[in-house]
Amino acid sequence: MQRVTLSIFLLLSSITLSVNASPIDSDRLAPPSQLACELLTAPHKTVIFDPRPDFSWACDSRENAYSQTAYQIVVQQVSTEDIGRSRIMWDSGKVNSPLSASVEFSGRPLEPNGQYEWQVRVWDGQDQESSWSEKQRFRMASNLSLAKTSKYEVEKIEQTAESIKRLDGDRLLIDFGRAAFGCLKLRLPAEQQPRDLIVHFGEKKSGGLIDRKPGGTIRYYVIRTEVPAGTTELVVRPPRDKRNTTGQAIRLPDSIGIIAPFRYVEVEGIASDLEADDIIRVAVQYPFDNSASFFESSDPTLNAIWDLCKYSIEATTFCGIYVDGDRERIPYEADAYINQLSHYGVDREYALGRFTHEYLLENPTWPTEWKQHSVLMAWEDFMHTGDRESLKQHYKKLKDEKLLLAAELPSGLVDTSSDEYRDIVDWPAGERDEYEMRGVNTVVNAFHYATLCRMAKIASALDFQQDAKLFDQKAKTLKDRINEALWDSSRLAYVDGLGSQHCSLHANLFPLAFGIVPKNRIADAVHFVKSRGMRCSVYASQYLLEGLFEHDQDPYAISLLTSREERSWYNMLGSGSTITLEAWDQKFKSNLDWNHAWGAAPANLIPRYLVGVRPKKPGFERIVIQPRPGSLDSFSSRVPSIRGPIEVDYQNSTNGCNLKIVIPSNCSADVGLPMRDREQQIVVLCEGNSVSFQVMGKHAWIKSIGPGIHEFSVSRSPELAQTFNSTLPSNKDIESSNVQQNQ
Repeated sequence: MQRVTLSIFLLLSSITLSVNASPIDSDRLAPPSQLACELLTAPHKTVIFDPRPDFSWACDSRENAYSQTAYQIVVQQVSTEDIGRSRIMWDSGKVNSPLSASVEFSGRPLEPNGQYEWQVRVWDGQDQESSWSEKQRFRMASNLSLAKTSKYEVEKIEQTAESIKRLDGDRLLIDFGRAAFGCLKLRLPAEQQPRDLIVHFGEKKSGGLIDRKPGGTIRYYVIRTEVPAGTTELVVRPPRDKRNTTGQAIRLPDSIGIIAPFRYVEVEGIASDLEADDIIRVAVQYPFDNSASFFESSDPTLNAIWDLCKYSIEATTFCGIYVDGDRERIPYEADAYINQLSHYGVDREYALGRFTHEYLLENPTWPTEWKQHSVLMAWEDFMHTGDRESLKQHYKKLKDEKLLLAAELPSGLVDTSSDEYRDIVDWPAGERDEYEMRGVNTVVNAFHYATLCRMAKIASALDFQQDAKLFDQKAKTLKDRINEALWDSSRLAYVDGLGSQHCSLHANLFPLAFGIVPKNRIADAVHFVKSRGMRCSVYASQYLLEGLFEHDQDPYAISLLTSREERSWYNMLGSGSTITLEAWDQKFKSNLDWNHAWGAAPANLIPRYLVGVRPKKPGFERIVIQPRPGSLDSFSSRVPSIRGPIEVDYQNSTNGCNLKIVIPSNCSADVGLPMRDREQQIVVLCEGNSVSFQVMGKHAWIKSIGPGIHEFSVSRSPELAQTFNSTLPSNKDIESSNVQQNQ
């Protein structure tokens, strides 16, 4: 077989572009779609605060995908007095640019309360012009401000019962299938006399009825209400809970009223039969596009866990900001970070994460590491949207208040033993694997390294090059000090802190996740982490699994995802909850609630690491597709991005694997094809033609794949081994590339 090496040009030119017919002009490209103003795809539902809003769009996809080379945006004022007349506020003209995310308005000043509409057209690499997009309308706020982020209001959704069962006499048991935050609406036959109803709300069932004593903060309420004569519709609300409606708790608007999470309802006092349409749960949540993401694999347990975690992200947005759960309804940085990543993994929604992040910058919580998460949130916001605006607005606060620069010792390590800091490591405290708290805390120092690395990138993105160099040097120094002072060479693991003799899971999982472990110690660190299992909380599991996936331990990582031990998502499913729990089980946290998004880490771990889709350049201009399927036979997935959905289908085979990917327009990808064994001799086919590749770790990499549909296969081919192995990089090159990829 003849060896074929494709250049990027030849690879892109091998894609056949077919042009969609346009109702305006059949010779034009299809119009851009998925328009967004200030990250919102339906900006008419809210108001825009930014006086210079940003616009984004997606171009045609799949077999019609292409790389945009120019765009033109027109923004017009909508006249309410003289329909048909409008004033052009901005006509960008033809702008030679591939930019399609976060394009800033640059026209006449937009007026408070003004109503406007915008549309866009684009050109491809052959200077072929698209039709104009549909117009998208938006309204400016009465008080314009760069400091405010626009988002939607929460909405009410009427949901019918999944099942209705008559228990005896006048008692009904209603099951809505899944828990949601809301209240109950009943449609009743009118009666001449007043009557009493007793309504029970609950999240948990026991012995065929709602559990009256579920324990923890698992919800159960009973309401006694009088139904006036002639009543045909009745709204029944759970009682107000002082704990989550006072103090720092997020208040719901009066238009929403009092709500609580429940799945089951028992009603006493209804003798007549009711249909499903007569029993309505009025659920409250932030707008959610269920079609934006998809995942299904050959493992039914993994599929059930994905469904649980995806729905958890949808259901827990009821406050219009990420909160910790129903017990407190307070935003916390660590909760919000996992929620943010998971929301990115299941929906093309970025405004709520940014709004929550900026709220927490002004309303920080108490744990040392929680505040450090603000830097991580800022960076992920930028990488997923490509928008520097929030970074610019909050750079000083991130630098001055979220880095632990004041706690640095001359060595570069940070000491948080003063009363100013309250290290947490993990929560609840019993999930710390007997961690020994020290002033120089290994987990806190690992987070400091992670924040320094990201602050160096943030400073560089904002062209603060002096700061970027400073943070980068501090990160390198800190990494060296951690490895000198906190590694126990006799036990081949990191100790919990300076002076500690104890090696916990946490002291090792965080350095592994953040890329602190040097190459010659990775095998030992991985061995230690695997020896401890899941001796951590649902929060720390985010980083435990990140570290395992990052170091190609996907068979073990997936075994933890699908584990049936007590500390597992399977155990959450077995508990009867349909939203992720605050802890693995009530035995680990006696006051846990059944509606905590920080327990939904698989909603981001699956798309980011198992499917392997991550932004490599801000705004998904360039992406990584690096599946780590472990022993799965197959999976199919759709991952949302600001440029459009990314699809990855994986199929294991006796001789290798097959991979089909869909890359959106205006995007390129570095694709890492999974290899069963780094030492195996393989051939890689792209669109049926053999191509050159580079082996890095357990993946065969093909770089700079253009937009469109691509099919790859990896198979053993001993007769081609000599030819292909001669093109592979040296071991030194491979190791260097691995370090860069992991960081």
